[in-house]
Amino acid sequence: MQFLYAFLIGGALCAIAQILIDKTNMTPARILITYICLGALLTIVGVYDPLIKLAGCGATLPISGFGNLLANGAMDAVDKDGFMGILSGGLSAVAIGVSFTLLCGLIAALFFNSKEEEN
Repeated sequence: MQFLYAFLIGGALCAIAQILIDKTNMTPARILITYICLGALLTIVGVYDPLIKLAGCGATLPISGFGNLLANGAMDAVDKDGFMGILSGGLSAVAIGVSFTLLCGLIAALFFNSKEEEN
């Protein structure tokens, strides 16, 4: 049953983003930031963690899961380190994922060449 929930919730998050791209003047970058902030906000109010328990990777893999990870990292670090945890906690929580993404981008850049667009 969790596979169905993951598919439905993850698909709904992606479908909403696609509708925003198609029907509004929002750029993909603005939608990306909106989803990150929405994931963090839903984590702060206590809604996103139950959603993760229900949908698993359907809720953690979309970019809103990145916002959740940032918010959880900051909240944990504030509990442990005080005010300075606001800055350090979120960054340390997402460091592995960001590092892996940069490494994959570097490897792809070494093996593939970009093509110039023809007008």
